[in-house]
Amino acid sequence: MQYVGLHTQQARNNFRSVLLLCLFPCLVLLLTFLFCVLLTLFSMEEGYDMNFWEQSWLAVRNLAPILLSGVAIWFVIAYYANTTIIQKLTQSHSLERKENKRVYNLVENLCMAQGMSMPKINIIESSALNAFASGINNRTFTVTLTRGIINQLDDDELEAVIAHELSHIRNRDVRLLIISIVFVGLFAMLTQVAGRILRYTPVRSRSNNKSGGGMFVILLIALIVAAIGYFFARLMRFAISRSREYMADAGAAEMTRRPQALANALRKISQDSYIKAVTRDDVAQLFIEHPGEKGKKKQFSDLFATHPPIEKRIAVLEQF
Repeated sequence: MQYVGLHTQQARNNFRSVLLLCLFPCLVLLLTFLFCVLLTLFSMEEGYDMNFWEQSWLAVRNLAPILLSGVAIWFVIAYYANTTIIQKLTQSHSLERKENKRVYNLVENLCMAQGMSMPKINIIESSALNAFASGINNRTFTVTLTRGIINQLDDDELEAVIAHELSHIRNRDVRLLIISIVFVGLFAMLTQVAGRILRYTPVRSRSNNKSGGGMFVILLIALIVAAIGYFFARLMRFAISRSREYMADAGAAEMTRRPQALANALRKISQDSYIKAVTRDDVAQLFIEHPGEKGKKKQFSDLFATHPPIEKRIAVLEQF
């Protein structure tokens, strides 16, 4: 793996974050135009005419400000409430110092050595072995550990895992991932809402009356457009390179001077990383190892995986 300096990695992630922020409104506008074109096409009785594109653009001009305002409100809420949202989605809660001084000592020692601010520490009450970092600034940066990983790793291994998560914070990986989760989540929500409304629309109203049939067509078009948006939002997420995990592994080895400790920790994690509470793939990408059910493989998993194979990560660490 080609070495990339810390400042280069931070600059790349900052650039990708800005790029995502710029591409997302463009994608919303493009999908709004597609929706208006399809709606105009289905609403016309005689097919194309001279006013077709004019009607479509007029619809876009009327809808775009409303949709962009809604997206902006969604993003602001998600931006400031991301910590609470992540906690609820992962069923994590704060770990107090008096509950586990060992974890706090490991985190504090690493942060002091690196000149980093102390992040919050959360815990997931699961026997699985996993961990992740989240947050967008020093106020919200958080390292979350499962109860299993705290109890089953020795000090060197746990320190290496914490150093891996601190590297994600230092490299600005977590900010980029949170932004991608916000965007993918919006289209996922729109797709689900349109799909459920369409599913529960009475069959009679779909075909027996004109207004009901028209509403069905509108919902069907909205579902198709939302699904397209969800697909492209996921593709934008895959633009986030999987090399971030290799970089965080290297950062952990640099912090602790014990790459073998992280390799040993990854071996243990790979045996039991499944967390029942984590059901969303966009949140799962935050973890040191995807917490999906072990042995449940998807087609094209290598192509669309958010993490490199853990065996390759171990092999790289053993070369240090």
